[in-house]
Amino acid sequence: MPEFTLKELASKVKGHIVGDSATRIHGAAKIDSAAEGELTFLANPKYKPFLDQTRASAVIIDQKMEYDLPLPAIRVDDVYFRFLQIFLIFNPPKEILEPGIHPTAVIHPSAELGKKVAIGAHVTIGENCRIGDGTRILHGCVIMNNVEIGKNGLLYPLVSIRENCQIGDRVILHNGAVIGSDGFGFAPYEGTFHKIPQIGRVLIEDEVEIGANCTIDRATMGETVIKKGVKLDNLVHIAHNVEVGEWTVMAAQSGISGSTKIGHHVMVGGQVGMVGHITIGNYVQIGAQSGVPKNVPDKEIIFGYPARPIMRTKRIEAVINQLPELLKRIQKLEKEIEQLK
Repeated sequence: MPEFTLKELASKVKGHIVGDSATRIHGAAKIDSAAEGELTFLANPKYKPFLDQTRASAVIIDQKMEYDLPLPAIRVDDVYFRFLQIFLIFNPPKEILEPGIHPTAVIHPSAELGKKVAIGAHVTIGENCRIGDGTRILHGCVIMNNVEIGKNGLLYPLVSIRENCQIGDRVILHNGAVIGSDGFGFAPYEGTFHKIPQIGRVLIEDEVEIGANCTIDRATMGETVIKKGVKLDNLVHIAHNVEVGEWTVMAAQSGISGSTKIGHHVMVGGQVGMVGHITIGNYVQIGAQSGVPKNVPDKEIIFGYPARPIMRTKRIEAVINQLPELLKRIQKLEKEIEQLK
């Protein structure tokens, strides 16, 4: 197990040491479970009382937090990110699947595999597929015809990628994700529904991470686009012809209806629903369980059902909470009016 002095760790995260710089650190852990010799972190002030209780030998803390510290510390610009850097030093990623092709994999002769590709058991790869260098495709994945996957990707078990889709470099697809399923398109005629062919594709750009059991529908025509750096939690549904902008994050069980355009650096809480054919601006924040029925301008913070600017929603909620008392007052006034008559 590697061991470092606090001074050595501080140099790796551009931090400033408070206390004994020679403190020895051999691991990283949460503040309530850290042991002697481990480094912990404090990012949320509500966990400050744990500083006096933790067994950790040192803590990473925000450089703006003015606390009397009971143990040596590294002050940094961003606690979460810097702690992540140190955590990875002590817990480097392990190779999930060694390069090579499992004997049960079924790979079409026309498929092109890059260098150091790893293909797990019972993987199926269709015609004219291209798999980039260093990509790992774990057990039970299905890659249909004419799919392109970039370099250093990771597909966990049971991922399905439908025909003609394109996946960028360093993309992670978690268990059960479905890329390129048919969009929900039906034409009503004389009391029945007739399927509209879904002939488009899904384009996923570099450094995207898609959670378990997410479904991203192919476009009816053209492309459904997930742009660079997007992070989707588990059980997110992206409908046909949606565009999700760069570095947008979306929590679990959210659903985006067809042809909606989402800007870059948007934050979407869990169980958010959006109607189709609307535009969400850049840097928008949407609170959990909100229903978004219309366009949202840049940098707006919205919440509620229907979603409104958050301060307006809070004012409405404050009034709703007073309704029982207001009802009693109205009933009392009505009785007084009747007596006056």
